[in-house]
This record gives sequence, C-alpha cells and structure tokens, in this order.
Amino acid sequence: MQIKSITLPRTAILAPMAGVADRAFREICVSQGAAYVVGEMASSKGMEMGSHKSAELLYVSDTERPAGVQLFGSEPASMAAAAKIAERYSPDVIDINMGCPAPKVTGTGSGSALMKTPKLAGEIIRAVRAATTLPMTVKIRTGWDENALNAVEFALMAQAAGADALTIHGRTRRQMYGPPVNYQMIAAVKKALTIPVIGNGDVADIETAERMYDTGVDLIMAGRGARGAPWLFRILKAYFERGERLPEPDIEEKISIMLEHIRLACQYKGENVGIREARKHVAWYCKGWQGASTLRQRAGSLNRYEELEVLAKEILENQVRGGG
Repeated sequence: MQIKSITLPRTAILAPMAGVADRAFREICVSQGAAYVVGEMASSKGMEMGSHKSAELLYVSDTERPAGVQLFGSEPASMAAAAKIAERYSPDVIDINMGCPAPKVTGTGSGSALMKTPKLAGEIIRAVRAATTLPMTVKIRTGWDENALNAVEFALMAQAAGADALTIHGRTRRQMYGPPVNYQMIAAVKKALTIPVIGNGDVADIETAERMYDTGVDLIMAGRGARGAPWLFRILKAYFERGERLPEPDIEEKISIMLEHIRLACQYKGENVGIREARKHVAWYCKGWQGASTLRQRAGSLNRYEELEVLAKEILENQVRGGG
C-alpha cells in the first residue's frame, strides 16, 4: 500500500492507542513485524502551549519507522499550527484523529465529535494539508451513532480535502468498543474512495484479520488485539506474506518480550513512571496464563523493574511446573 511516497507491506499496522502506543510499545511491535505504527494522540492546544507531554507523544525514534504522529483538536488554525510543530519531530506521516470516542475528547468537539460537524472537519483537514507537505491521513468511525452512519460521505469529504489515506474503525462513537464491527460500512467506504483505506476493529488473530481484508481494504490496523500480545504482528506478517501459520511464542519468549517492553518503558520515561504505566501492560500479557488473576493483582503493586524480574521468574517457574 502506498501513502504518498511511503510503501507499506500488506500485513498489519499498530493503532494509535492513548496510554498504550508509546515509544516502547511501538518499538516492540515493530520488532515483532508491525508494518507501520502510529503514536498516541497529541492535543493541538497542548502543542501550541509547549506541553512537555505533547513533545513526548510526538517523538519518533529511528527504530520504529515508518511511524506517524496523531493530532487531535477542533480548530483549523490550531491544528495547522500543530502540524507545523509536529514536523520538527520528523514523523513519516501526520494522522488526524476524527474517531476517538472518549468523552474528554468528544466533549471539546474533537475526535469522533467531528463526524457530527463535517464542514468543520473539512476545514481542519484542508488547514493541515496547507500547513505540511508530509503524507496526511485521517482516522474516523462509521458515524456518531446508528442514526448517523455518515462514514461514506465523511470519507469522501476527507479525500476531497486532501487526505492521502483514511482509516475507518468499524463502530460508531456510541458503540465505543462494543460489538459488532460494521464490516459492510468499511467495505462501502473502500468502494467509494480512490485513496487507500485502512480497516480497524477487533483484529486479534489470522481469522479476524482475514475478515477485515475481505472488506477490500488496502491494509489493516490492530489495536486492542495487540495489547499484551505484540507478537500478533509477527503472526500476521508470516501469514499474509508467506501463507505460514506461526504458533504463538512459548511462555519463555512471551516473558522475555514483556521484560524488554517494560525495560524500554523505564529507560525512556524513568523507572517511576515506566513501571507504574507497566502495570496494565503486565496484566494484559498475563491474560490466559496460569493464575492470571493473582498475577494481575501482583502486577498492580509493582514499583521497581527488579520486582517485575522476580515476578517474571516466578511466573515462568509456575507455568513450566503447571504445564502452561
């Protein structure tokens, strides 16, 4: 798939999940075969005010390329200014968030709330397009709710306004992340556009990835399905490139990947912040493991990386002893 001058293999990309897709996780996902990654959304207003947090969200390392940064906001001028600021971090792509369902985002008229104001959304896209020569993508949902499924019209508007590619999450804002995924709407958007379309929603294994590709999209995006399972990208890459069905990593390799992920998080953010944020990641990694509920509970009180290493050693011993 081509996003302007960027060529991406037809495998899978990492979604820009807030509080999840930080530099450490992006780098781990790339090492596991992600074709492309998009960072956590950054507020245009925060960027204009010189927020340290926004700067952290915009940083792109050479290890994770090709990588995009995602911006959100509800004012064209502010979003254009944010795009110019983002350019300083040399991302490969600038993505505009018009799909986030979180109340704190939609409450400001940003994210998926923009699907209710397509005229304003178009002004934002055109403003960003005029502000940067970087490839620009837009991420949307199927609509605000089941009575306003305007994804096709909205996507056509985004294309006309200058988007180089579009990602559609197959749910309305009202659905948040609840089932089902509207594959028919994703297919309709793909059929209507001439720019590349990326399908997003419940991609968690080969079967769900194939179901998404059956809509005709050019590429698929995995989000929650990759939490605690970044090897998903390795599995999808092997299948779509070679037709090979790889098994999941064994418990020893899963623990090794988890430790490397959290080590990087502590390295980039400092141990205090890194290990605190790691608690949820460890809980996701533990899903399906023997004694998972106890492990999640213990993960919730981690304060030092060394404590995680001790827990990991115990996990491995228990899994091997229990045949897990």
